[in-house]
Amino acid sequence: MIKEYDNVFDELVDRGYFEQSTDEEELKKLLSNEKIKFYCGFDATADSLTVGHLIQIMVMKRMQNYGHIPIALMGGGTTMIGDPSGRSDMRMVLTKETIDSNISQFKKQFENLMDFSDGKAIFENNANWLLNLQFIDFLRDVGSEFLVNEMLKKDAYKNRMERGLTFFEFSYMLLQSYDFLELYRRYNCKLEIGGSDQWSNIIGGYDLVRKKENDKVYGMTFKLLTTADGVKMGKSQKGAVWLDEKKTSPYELFQYMRNIDDRDVEKFLLLLTFLPTDECRKLAKSNDAKDINHAKEILAFEVVKLIHGETKANDALETSKALFSGKGAYDAMPKSEIEKSNLPIGILNLLTNLNLTKSNGEARRLILQGGISIDDKKITDPLVEINESLFNNNQIIIKKGKKTFHKLILK
Repeated sequence: MIKEYDNVFDELVDRGYFEQSTDEEELKKLLSNEKIKFYCGFDATADSLTVGHLIQIMVMKRMQNYGHIPIALMGGGTTMIGDPSGRSDMRMVLTKETIDSNISQFKKQFENLMDFSDGKAIFENNANWLLNLQFIDFLRDVGSEFLVNEMLKKDAYKNRMERGLTFFEFSYMLLQSYDFLELYRRYNCKLEIGGSDQWSNIIGGYDLVRKKENDKVYGMTFKLLTTADGVKMGKSQKGAVWLDEKKTSPYELFQYMRNIDDRDVEKFLLLLTFLPTDECRKLAKSNDAKDINHAKEILAFEVVKLIHGETKANDALETSKALFSGKGAYDAMPKSEIEKSNLPIGILNLLTNLNLTKSNGEARRLILQGGISIDDKKITDPLVEINESLFNNNQIIIKKGKKTFHKLILK
């Protein structure tokens, strides 16, 4: 991969990732002159990464491209507590078995997205040290370095004080800080990176390592992946947009990226693709709707290629073109199966069961507004029932609005 900049720090700044860092000039010099190990943590609260994790992954990949060695740290220990940052309530407590299963899925996705060959990246799990800590020893050695009055000033905790904050969650900052110390001792890790909402936790680790080891380490945060309206990216009408194709198909991911706001095109091309910087800005420069739509198509293709490979990106692109032209194959379209014994079924229940609508009430409104078609025939009656006679070659294509398609296969 061709490097456009003299150092990765300049690239992260110019392409819009960088938010803030400790000792900015020192860190830039370090990243320019040395190849360092750095880490980013991921709590395993689900069985797949989401589009919201792409910023972290892209930063890790870009730094790896300059010879730095990323440590993908799984939160096998910290997930058992849950980070209170940015939350108004306590996270659901997961079992160790669920967390371990989630981490195994994360590992597959990371190995698909990053180069772990020949020591170019490291996959770690903080359960390896956190689950064996001795409570009194930990409080004495680590807890003694943290002032409660200073911790309570951090946004991670301030936002929770009115509704209540358990000591269980209050300990999270200490554990994440200890991760940095442990990775420094095990791997000589010099830098922790994370989203801007992690600044308080990162500073905790930065201070702890410097106090305990009397050495220079660094912290850096990058901007969260948000839309032009300030909403965290990665949510759709059906919920989270997953990197697991069984949960969000390549075609659905393609359509999600293809349908972003025009104002976000340049930003997401810069953040979520490896296209040259000048090309990203040129693609997004035009005010012509046709050119902007072409840029969105390129963005969608590049994101799907990054996550699922070029073949599936091409399939999603061809399916998208086929659906909008009314021609061609529909192989990459999201699909579901229905047993003959479950027919007939009311159209309202079907749309809700397929997650095309959130409720029967929403389904009814869509139909009355002319927003639902089956095999290009508009459905106008919300009481219509779907029976076997409607299926052509054991399938029907349901269309919601102009851009959402779903294939229903009769078994």
